[in-house]
Amino acid sequence: MTSCEVINPATEEVLRTVEFVDVEGVDDAVARAASAQRTWARLAPADRAAALRSFAAVVDAHIDELAALEVANSGHPIGNAEWEAGHVRDVLQYYAAAPERLSGKQIPVAGGLDVTFNEPLGVVGVITPWNFPMTIAAWGFAPALAAGNAVVLKPAEWTPLTSVRLGELAVEAGLPEGLLSVLPGRGSVVGERFVTHPAVRKVVFTGSTATGTRVMAGAAAQVKRVTLELGGKSANIVFDDCDLEKAAATAPYGVFDNAGQDCCARSRILVQRNVYDRFMELLEPAVKGVVVGDPASRDTEMGPLVSKAHWEKVSSFVPDDAPVAFRGEAPAGRGYWFAPTVLTAQRADRAFTEEIFGPVVTVLPFDDEADAIAIANDTAYGLSGSIWTDNLSRALRVSRAVEAGNLSVNSHSSVRYTTPFGGFKQSGLGRELGPDAPLSFTETKNVFIAVAESIGENS
Repeated sequence: MTSCEVINPATEEVLRTVEFVDVEGVDDAVARAASAQRTWARLAPADRAAALRSFAAVVDAHIDELAALEVANSGHPIGNAEWEAGHVRDVLQYYAAAPERLSGKQIPVAGGLDVTFNEPLGVVGVITPWNFPMTIAAWGFAPALAAGNAVVLKPAEWTPLTSVRLGELAVEAGLPEGLLSVLPGRGSVVGERFVTHPAVRKVVFTGSTATGTRVMAGAAAQVKRVTLELGGKSANIVFDDCDLEKAAATAPYGVFDNAGQDCCARSRILVQRNVYDRFMELLEPAVKGVVVGDPASRDTEMGPLVSKAHWEKVSSFVPDDAPVAFRGEAPAGRGYWFAPTVLTAQRADRAFTEEIFGPVVTVLPFDDEADAIAIANDTAYGLSGSIWTDNLSRALRVSRAVEAGNLSVNSHSSVRYTTPFGGFKQSGLGRELGPDAPLSFTETKNVFIAVAESIGENS
């Protein structure tokens, strides 16, 4: 077993040392999960629902603690972290309604009765990223538990603290021991074992497209189900008939939220050519107005990047000769700070084509609707995006034409737990959230019951 020092990205101080789980530890957790799952699945649906509501209530009682952990471990501003902890509670409450609503179907057939059942898969492996540790963990474990499964969860190596605490809170709430196990460790050890272990019937992975393809390839050996939420290079399309002031004022928050460490970040801003100059004039004060600083401060809107290694990766996209239009401000000194940066890159430039995953945005003009759609779709990704226009017909045309799973018109909203979330193309496979998410953690079983023909009537 190895360990990892967890670092506060705002101060570079060591928070604590977290012990990593080895292969034998994973195997033990899966065995315990399989046993707990059988007990869990036998419970009445109403009892499973009550247990999930209890889990939500315990999370609600620990909102401040969870938020403080995320501020320290991930550098999220305190307001964001409190929202994230509340989101975990809300997701649990939402899926607490699912156990009593997985009703199957009765299908009319000749000669008998045909019914379907939504049977749980068994043990589900959830592998989460470091950018939104709490929220994305809940997207996996809440619907999986609601559908009658057990979950083994591997948090990202850099940001395990809130997930570890959620695992403890699940036990405090009364969930069976082993039903939700949080297993910190290396992806090459814990994540790989989720993929290869025959008792893990599904893997939910959120992370890079490169790693996601390896998860998918490994799962194919056992015809193992996967849900993949991967990279993005989303477009924010600004037409000349929109509220240009609002589009410019909100654009920084569509890409710089969580320091740009967001798969949904609108990191390509496409602006109709005849309003491009005016948009840039409006965008500059909006970017410079983003408050970057101490994540514990209520005034802070953007914190640091998550690690030194990631800071170096983001920095590589902004070399000394980069076409920087303007920058915001960020603290100097200790911490992995990176100022919000706007580039006027060309279509072939690396900054315009690759996912940066940091507070760097490129702005490019387009000529007309067809040109905007072509540029927006000229990417391997298709996760999210925004369209700014006051023309309803154009909004609908462009929304249908852009190859992305989650689009917003005149806003930058991407994720609601009540609606499905996922990507086109290399942004992923399957959908999370929304009312149907528990079904993705079940198998459909069809049962036909023959009915004997009547042999006469009693007089």
